[in-house]
Amino acid sequence: MSDVWSGAPATVWRSGAWSLELRDDELADIAHDGRMVLRSVRAVVRDRNWDTAGLVVDRVAESGLALTLHVHSTGLGSELRGIVRAEVRGPGRLRVLTDLESASEFATNRTGLVVLHPPRLAGSALRVRHPDGSVAASRFPVDISPHQPALDIAGLTWTHDGLDVDVRFTGDVFEMEDQRNWTDASYKTYSRPLALPFPYTLAAGERVVQSIDIAVSGTPASVPADPVARIRLEEGSPLPAIAVSAATAPDPALSTAVAEGPWPAAVLVELDLATRNWRAALARAAASARPLDVRFVLADEDPAAIDHAVHALRGLAIARVTAFWPTGAARHVSDLEAIGLLRHALTEAGVEAEVVGGVRSHFTELNREHHRLPRGLDGIVFSSTPLFHSLSTAQLVESLPMQRLVATQATRIAAGLPVHIGPISLRPHFNDVATTPPPMPAHDDLRDGYGSALLDTVDVRIGAPELAAWTVASAAALAVPGVATLAYFEEWGSRGVRSADGSARPVLDAVTSLAGMAGAVGLRGDSPDGLVWALGARTPGGDAVLVANLDVRPRQVEVTLPGGETRTADVPAGSFLPL
Repeated sequence: MSDVWSGAPATVWRSGAWSLELRDDELADIAHDGRMVLRSVRAVVRDRNWDTAGLVVDRVAESGLALTLHVHSTGLGSELRGIVRAEVRGPGRLRVLTDLESASEFATNRTGLVVLHPPRLAGSALRVRHPDGSVAASRFPVDISPHQPALDIAGLTWTHDGLDVDVRFTGDVFEMEDQRNWTDASYKTYSRPLALPFPYTLAAGERVVQSIDIAVSGTPASVPADPVARIRLEEGSPLPAIAVSAATAPDPALSTAVAEGPWPAAVLVELDLATRNWRAALARAAASARPLDVRFVLADEDPAAIDHAVHALRGLAIARVTAFWPTGAARHVSDLEAIGLLRHALTEAGVEAEVVGGVRSHFTELNREHHRLPRGLDGIVFSSTPLFHSLSTAQLVESLPMQRLVATQATRIAAGLPVHIGPISLRPHFNDVATTPPPMPAHDDLRDGYGSALLDTVDVRIGAPELAAWTVASAAALAVPGVATLAYFEEWGSRGVRSADGSARPVLDAVTSLAGMAGAVGLRGDSPDGLVWALGARTPGGDAVLVANLDVRPRQVEVTLPGGETRTADVPAGSFLPL
């Protein structure tokens, strides 16, 4: 694995039957007798825009009974310092606590401990203990829950794989959300209920003290290991088209042609009509000579600006078009009013195009707000990013099986309409939870870029060889029947499949390989472990199969095709290959 992809190695801490991995400031994969109990516990410091301050580990103190991180926050105006500690409290008992003191006044939306529960708990019975001592029976959701599955939490109890787990929270009232909405592989229990006002202020000298007590009993069920990753592919509907987002990077614009063969099927361009340079952004996207997937962000102060914007589409090849509100009750959603304004503008301009609808942001908002979508749409859209709550490579890889869940549930919401997923980017292409206005370009041209280029959204893993394997695995996860388009990354620039000078990044090989199978009868299957994935197509030259391995070790893979043919390969770690 490349250093860019693998990052700093994790440190394993053990005490009796307990073990965990220290990944920077995160206590990850907390296990008892080798069986994971919690996916993660960490202290977070988030500002008024939900941006996360860095938590720097100054030193680590380790003993046979405790692991203590001495930490301080950095960035976003935060000045907190203190500890995060895991300590064994007796047989089958572990406490994780934090004690942080703010050196100055700080406006925050959340500061304290966050607990992540593994997604394999889906469907498990859950007992929720409330601060008044009452207990409610519930379950970890199977379908991705649009809203919090548990509120007003003082404790949680569940049983899974032979282990009885009891978790008690002190220092605040907690609640749970289903992070699979954002393709995070977890349910998250966090403090300070969202129903309370935010941001709130930590005063200078104020301390945040919270603890989580974990008690485990029972005997974990044995799980037989299979050294071979076995995947069975089934024949189904045609595979989705592969598109790309327009480059948002600063000029000078790339002169090298980026369109190659069947790729991209479309160029997705998001045009914020409140900005000065949306016309320049449209002109750059149109220079690709590919059909455009146009996403208008309406101007609150001038809703009629959509009329001029649609008129600018005349003479261009348009794959599809939609419009979102930037603020208000239907924030980032193409509701009846937004689509009505768009349809009127299309009629007035004499532009014919498929009108799609959905959300500008994550599946989260589609899951919560799809009741706002009008009838008569030609398709459903939403974007996807694996690195919303965490920037770790582990989060990036663990998002893959969650993408399968998201795509499957999105097609159910679409009820037969084609689903177009994109932009698909490593980090969010805009901050959909910001409470302050987004940065605006200062010029009519693209000298400073636009959209994502104005945000801190660059991720060095865009150039990692392993991202090619991740993209193939992502397509295998997302390309369920009903998904019509997958739009990966940008044409060029710091978020692109090519760098600003036009040189190809490794991920370009992945998207062009996937584009070569687009439209063919699809061969789809499930991953045996979320790390090894396969996707195939019935082509005139025979069945083509791509297999990707996101594990940290080489894997022997066996793929069974419809009809019984079996193909095997040894796939190196972090790579993909044709089978």
